[in-house]
Amino acid sequence: MNKQIGILALQGAFASHASYITELGHSPQEVRTPRDLGGLDALIMPGGESSTMSQLLESSGLFEPIQAAIVGGLPTFGTCAGMILLAREIVDGRLDQCCFDAIDITVRRNAFGRQIDSFEADIDTVMGDFHGVFIRAPRIESVGEKVEVLGTYGGEPVLVRQANVLAASFHPELTGDARLHEYFINSVVTTKEK
Repeated sequence: MNKQIGILALQGAFASHASYITELGHSPQEVRTPRDLGGLDALIMPGGESSTMSQLLESSGLFEPIQAAIVGGLPTFGTCAGMILLAREIVDGRLDQCCFDAIDITVRRNAFGRQIDSFEADIDTVMGDFHGVFIRAPRIESVGEKVEVLGTYGGEPVLVRQANVLAASFHPELTGDARLHEYFINSVVTTKEK
């Protein structure tokens, strides 16, 4: 069944996520204003620059409606900066940077290195090996007891889930592999409907 998958389109790699959603037979919907949230089955929060995205969420009036939607059970998938925004706590963030407190993790911004330190690596996940692209990637420093670790790199969690929220330190939309988006739709979005 076709799903309406919203993609936060204020800044960052939203277009690549939209291609995957279309490839999987669903309808991507760019989200730039609160009214764009209507009728969505799920929301993807892409990578980008987390402090800029935080400011844009506030200035666009989207922060509170998205927070309410997540609390209300909207399946949400955050990648890289999106994961930072979904976290309970941000280490080394700007003092005015907001986060949704939607998944019980503490993250450190850019902890895998600066832009020049970006890398690709295989990740051990519940779907088998998955090739991850790490660009100024955040590191998960702590994981709450209700958080399920679904993928690791070097023994560290890089893919996690809590209830209706899925988060990745890396950029799955840059890999040519739609399995993680498919997992999100089949496991997180479909679970909500049952």
